Amino acid sequence: MLHVNRRIKDMLGSTTLAITARAKELAVQGHDVVNFAAGEPDFDTPDFIKKAGIKAIENGATKYTPSIGTQELREAIAAKFQKDNGLVYKPSQIVVSCGAKHSLFNIIQVLVDDGDEVIFQSPYWVSYPEMVKAAGGKSVVIPTDAASGFKITPDSLKKHITPKTKILIINSPSNPTGVMYHKEELAKIAEICVAHKIYVISDEIYEKLIYDTNEFTSIASLGREIFDLTLTVNGVSKAYAMTGWRIGYAAGALEIMEYIKKYQDHSTSNPTSISQAAAVEALKASPESIDQMCQVFKKRRDLMLQCLDRVGKLSYIRPEGAFYVFCDFSKVGDATMIAKQILDEVKVAGIPGDGFGAPNYIRFSFATSEARIQEGISRVAKWIAK
Repeated sequence: MLHVNRRIKDMLGSTTLAITARAKELAVQGHDVVNFAAGEPDFDTPDFIKKAGIKAIENGATKYTPSIGTQELREAIAAKFQKDNGLVYKPSQIVVSCGAKHSLFNIIQVLVDDGDEVIFQSPYWVSYPEMVKAAGGKSVVIPTDAASGFKITPDSLKKHITPKTKILIINSPSNPTGVMYHKEELAKIAEICVAHKIYVISDEIYEKLIYDTNEFTSIASLGREIFDLTLTVNGVSKAYAMTGWRIGYAAGALEIMEYIKKYQDHSTSNPTSISQAAAVEALKASPESIDQMCQVFKKRRDLMLQCLDRVGKLSYIRPEGAFYVFCDFSKVGDATMIAKQILDEVKVAGIPGDGFGAPNYIRFSFATSEARIQEGISRVAKWIAK
């Protein structure tokens, strides 16, 4: 019998990746699949970014870089933090990794020891509990629902804090719900974390994809004390349609980032040199390319919500950001079974909510064309009607 590390043995596979793989498999077989499972923009990487990658290859920028990323990229990230978020990080406080997921993994492995508790809400991004598990920590999940707007409150946070609490993870805008924490809400959370000396991981990967407001707040910007406790995570994947380039980054207190550097030294070493060069160009670009994509996503969101409004028995919370609608199927049946059935029977791929800690829900992504949105929701409506 094979013996493996118990922490790895206990880890669950990614529901998102499994459904996405199944949808692609059906498409290869010739089926007309409407893919609402995608966790990435359907846009191509902008040409000016691709050209920067090509130029890097032609100029021989194909060697190892410092493990934490090139100085040029870390300076560009520091400038982005200051300009967009009011956060002053030195390049030495920034570690570039192979995607924001990698940055999150690094932080959790460095800060979490056996028995340490990490708080986050449900619905949560599927990888948070598995990352905590890999570090030997304990996930403490605060349940939220549509009535609470899928957000934790100061009272619910206080009730879940124990002497073993080490970290709070905030994902705003959220995957899978698309909800966003606003400045006043974050200020109250920050006050509690400072009082209890709890680290905050602020997962801001969907920061640029917000639709009903221009105001995005990084929790680390709300005072020196919360700044010192916060690890801010972001990347170029979602905002610049660069998911395959695999560039994410984290910033925080220098002492913590030195340990993250040490950890990355012995795992991946540096992210791809070519992707780093392209990321510099992305971060230095004017916001027009992002704004244009964001407007398209907003239009698609509104269309998907209009289509869902015509489907009986389904409900949702209006997403303020990201590119997902989290649909409540509890009046229809078992959402996990439904997700499998609508993929097999009407060829619509959605991610069941059990992997997000919300088993009554299915996540639909609107990172696809308007025509496919209309077609996909129409198929689901007809399936429910039957």
